Amino acid sequence: MSFTTLISTDELGAHLRGARPTEGPWVVVDCRSDLKDETWGRAQYVAGHIPGAVYADLNHDLAGPKTGKNGRHPLPAVDALATTFGRLGISNDTQVVVYDQDSGLYASRLWWSLRYLGHDAVALLDGGWARWTTEGRPAVTGEETLPAARFTPSVRRGYSVTVDQVKSLAADGRTRLVDARGPERFEGREETIDKVAGHIPGAVNHFYKWNLAPDGTMLPPDELREKFRAVLGNHTPGQTVMYCGSGVSACHNLLAMEHAGLHGTPLYVGSWSEWSSDPARPVETGPARR
Repeated sequence: MSFTTLISTDELGAHLRGARPTEGPWVVVDCRSDLKDETWGRAQYVAGHIPGAVYADLNHDLAGPKTGKNGRHPLPAVDALATTFGRLGISNDTQVVVYDQDSGLYASRLWWSLRYLGHDAVALLDGGWARWTTEGRPAVTGEETLPAARFTPSVRRGYSVTVDQVKSLAADGRTRLVDARGPERFEGREETIDKVAGHIPGAVNHFYKWNLAPDGTMLPPDELREKFRAVLGNHTPGQTVMYCGSGVSACHNLLAMEHAGLHGTPLYVGSWSEWSSDPARPVETGPARR
């Protein structure tokens, strides 16, 4: 059985103990990161990580070159992303488990990226490193590598949209744009990262943290469905586009939707950091207009 959305600490722990000898190859990837300190994640990984885990850097492995106009975490070229997966030891037959410090905010970007290139057997460790360590599970220090693997990409068309597509969709009024940032940033009351405050006109807000239970694990599928259907209104997942600040926390929403059985919503990778880089593009502030 493949894990395609979430995996529990018990399930990963059983694999690491060799309790499932018939399973195929697995790769565990540590994705811890901090938007304000690019060195923090790797330092935390070296100081302690799940045994056997390799490290993927948000800025260098999961994002491409920045031009100042294409957002803070632009999508890498397909070949570059496939090469990164192979370097991490991921083949097309690998079960991948991704985790970060707690919520899955950063790890969900790797989850989405693998699915974008046609790899479904990837799951987020529910509760992340925080839950793993709170439960007293094993950890090791230093940096680990795995033998390189061959990863052949199969790009899923319609899995992402460009800024020009979003501009057209925002104008036609038939597509629901959903912003995964916190309400204070969505409404333009506070902006701590990007130069311009506000959101894409017509967008609605679903903060990624609303996907989580108080203990930091993902809410059950039925609760997630209820929350997202309230946000989507009469729109189907296929009539929806997800975005955030730079195409990271939006992936958490997409993972939550997938876990809830709501399939087919594309990601606007450039997100607000790309949209707001051009002063000619309209900006809206305040609560969402329903």
